Amino acid sequence: MDEQLTGRPIAHSRVTLSKIMTAIDVNLYGTVHGGVLMKFVDDVAGAAAARHSGGTAVTAAIDEIVFLEPVRVGDLVHAYAQVNWTGKSSMEVGVKLAAERWDVFGAPPLPVATAYLVFVAVDVAGHPRQVPPVVMTDMDDQRRFKEALIRRDHRLARRAAIQRARAEE
Repeated sequence: MDEQLTGRPIAHSRVTLSKIMTAIDVNLYGTVHGGVLMKFVDDVAGAAAARHSGGTAVTAAIDEIVFLEPVRVGDLVHAYAQVNWTGKSSMEVGVKLAAERWDVFGAPPLPVATAYLVFVAVDVAGHPRQVPPVVMTDMDDQRRFKEALIRRDHRLARRAAIQRARAEE
């Protein structure tokens, strides 16, 4: 697991999935259930992580998911994902959801959600395996990478603070 893998451009991991939301996706308020969108986010993020790592990758954490606008029945929702950062076996994947309203002609897709997830690449036995580093090719890649490091630092600091608090009990 110590061999150095050849890096892959962030663009290599980009995945887009699209889905029309139907009546079975609706919550009690008549909009698409947040859980349906969360599964869609996890699906597209998993595809990006698998593409970058070259094999199976499993969800380890969801750092954040923000719902910006309600999604309605009939909307065509596009999910865009890419790997923003890699560690030894883990990857941060950023996801954006945008909806095309079925009843609005010619309008650009409306941003409806964003999310950041952490995946771990695993081998056939389910053990972590090394992932290729990301290769940043432009300023947006560099910005996303830096922001991913901030989220990672916060995640690790939060975990350490919780462990310290539990040790004091």
